[in-house]
Amino acid sequence: MAAAGMMRRSDSNGKEASSATRLQLIDEEQQFSDQLTGFMQNKWGMYEAGFDYDVVAVFGSQSTGKSTLLNRLFGTRFDVMSEAQRQQTTRGIWADRATSENSVLILDVEGTDGRERGEQQDFERKSALFSLAVGEVVIVNLWENMVGLYNGANLGLLKTVMEVNLQLFGGGGGGGGGGEGQQASAKSKTLLFFVIRDHVSPAPLESLARTLRADLARIWEGLGKPAGAPPAFDAYFDVRFASLPHKLLQPEAFEAGARELRRAFRDRGAADYVFRSEYRRRVPADGFPAYAQGVWAAVAHNKDLDLPTQQELLAQFRCDEIAAAALEPFRAALAPLRQGAQDGLVADGLGGAAQAMRAAALGDFDAQARRYHGGVYAKRRAALAAALDAELHAVLVAHVRNAAAAACAAFGRDCARAIGEASARADYAFAAVVGGVRAAVEAAYARAVDGLAFAGAPWSFGAEARQLAAALDAQTGELRAREVARVVARLADDTRAAMADVVAERLGGGAADMWRHVLAAFDGEAEACDARLARALEAAGVEAGGGEPAAAARRMHAALWDGVAGLLRDESADAAVLQRLRAAVEDAFRYDAHGLPRVWTPADDIDAHFAAARDAARALLPRLARVDAGASRVLHAEGFFPAGYDVARTLVLVAAGRQRDLAKRFAREADALFMEAKRSVVATHGRVPPWVLVLLVLLGWNEAMAVLFNPVYLVLVCLVGGAAFVVHSLGLWAPLLRAANGVSGIAGDHVHRLLVEAVNRTEPPVASNPPLRRRSSRTKAKEEIEMEPIGRSGSGSGSGSAAGSGSESPSLQQ
Repeated sequence: MAAAGMMRRSDSNGKEASSATRLQLIDEEQQFSDQLTGFMQNKWGMYEAGFDYDVVAVFGSQSTGKSTLLNRLFGTRFDVMSEAQRQQTTRGIWADRATSENSVLILDVEGTDGRERGEQQDFERKSALFSLAVGEVVIVNLWENMVGLYNGANLGLLKTVMEVNLQLFGGGGGGGGGGEGQQASAKSKTLLFFVIRDHVSPAPLESLARTLRADLARIWEGLGKPAGAPPAFDAYFDVRFASLPHKLLQPEAFEAGARELRRAFRDRGAADYVFRSEYRRRVPADGFPAYAQGVWAAVAHNKDLDLPTQQELLAQFRCDEIAAAALEPFRAALAPLRQGAQDGLVADGLGGAAQAMRAAALGDFDAQARRYHGGVYAKRRAALAAALDAELHAVLVAHVRNAAAAACAAFGRDCARAIGEASARADYAFAAVVGGVRAAVEAAYARAVDGLAFAGAPWSFGAEARQLAAALDAQTGELRAREVARVVARLADDTRAAMADVVAERLGGGAADMWRHVLAAFDGEAEACDARLARALEAAGVEAGGGEPAAAARRMHAALWDGVAGLLRDESADAAVLQRLRAAVEDAFRYDAHGLPRVWTPADDIDAHFAAARDAARALLPRLARVDAGASRVLHAEGFFPAGYDVARTLVLVAAGRQRDLAKRFAREADALFMEAKRSVVATHGRVPPWVLVLLVLLGWNEAMAVLFNPVYLVLVCLVGGAAFVVHSLGLWAPLLRAANGVSGIAGDHVHRLLVEAVNRTEPPVASNPPLRRRSSRTKAKEEIEMEPIGRSGSGSGSGSAAGSGSESPSLQQ
């Protein structure tokens, strides 16, 4: 029955998917499709390509990612294996065109060694032979761990199909077919392109290639060659090799390798371009359907691919039965170990148990199968051993990975605990602590994998051990980086605390050499921190000669200066700058050169004194606005800060806009100080106009005479006048008025309390709404005092009372 050109196949989720361009060229019943011509005409557009097209085939073991590889390289749409269910995906031979500008026909061949076909290898041999016959390039897809194995690397299959290929199409080339196809391809060769998948071991590709070349040479030497055929392997085949990283463990590297490999199939100008003229079958595209069908007919009817003699057939049948019987108890014993490995468990003594299970299965097979045909027995025993090893290897690899994952988790957990406990001790050394934890973790891993690579096992776990070492190195690097960051942060905090007093003291004084003192202190702290960091890095196991200590020192310097710059910015806030400017102008204006308060008199040049004091204070603002980095030895030293660190940005403490705003605010507050000095001169040294005295004499003559001639009034006037003269001479009017205001306020409060008590005695208080004591206007005024600029007087009314506790009139301070 001819296979349908379009077939529907179920994916792992039970949904059916179809593709408009795929064709099942040969189905499971070994029937060749009659729709190839229609697909080449209507679907692929290759029918008129003439000789300008290429054919690529792939074969290899089942579930090794052949379809995935083809889809990556050529953009085809072949079904790939479901991740949830490991089973056969490609059945028969499927064809599709590559989605590139080149005309390339891709053949996806059913995988070998599938459990669905079991020991029925007839179709495997025929499909492989068909691929060699029609394909210009045959991609042999195999895992890295299968290199060096006979069946795993499909060497047995290659030997069979190469020998039959020589017999059928050995007229001088590697490919060919019957009739015209054989003549057309008599001088063409076939490129065997080995793609080694999941290449994770340190073994280079050249080493793996040498192994495969040696295997191919050994197979070729043992082949029976027809008379007249060239004896050299190179007359029929070219061999190339490529490797791809692990698709799951190294997805980015896998995609990069696939892109590079795809370039070799697509870039005609590349030196390693795959499709060369000597591989062309010289079959025009419109004749390819008949050519391919003729090749398949020759392959399908070849008796050399059929089963051997009856004795060998019996031996194969019985050996297969015995092997299946030996596998049952082996798999039953392996099932709990496989489940444990899938659950992430690490079993004790797994190596000895695996070796015993393998030996028991082979012993059961040997006891019954050794009586049959020796060649078949040896092959079936090797196949059984490979099957046992494959199942064991999967479980052991999972076990080893579980042990490695447990080691990594234990390393991180134990390091965090050990560092937390040891960091508080005086003898704390990071490298010693982490090294001790790592030694314990590696010892536990060694015990877990001990005995897994037993004698006779075709595997080793050196790659996994190296991967674990790399993972532990990476974790150690992260822990070391966190430790260095912690040390740097502690040093930055210590430096900030040490510099706080220096910054406050030097910037508070505003001296001309303040930045020299501040930056000298910073230089000393930076040098001390360099020494402390060097000791910490040595304890952390960082080599002194490498680049890491220098990089850590640069990061620390940036953290130190950031902390000090933060202190300087805090000290350069608006309120702090204004306070320093006010203090500077007050010191220069209110006090003389000896530090004594000035008492202003009308003869003093207040304007000149104020202008000098204000200009001196203004000169302090630019000095506070920017750090004078020239006073430091280290700030501009080469390599002191990390690359890209902008130290100039941190030197500006007050921007130009803020400077102008602060200058305006300072000017307003300084003017208040000037006005206070002026008012004090007026209040203490004011003179009464003469006409006022004349008016007082004229209007008060009678009263004056009455006082002079009355002894009582005369004595009272003398006492009051004398007291007033003493108070005025001593400048005590302002304190006296303040005292009077305080006494009057106390008296008012006392009267208010008496009135409240009287009201409370006449009207009983209500429990739910107790009366609120009314505050006197004077008490309320005290509670609502507002801050005024420095130097500004209070009410200034009446007889010259001064307000505010910050300053008094110079005349009253005399």
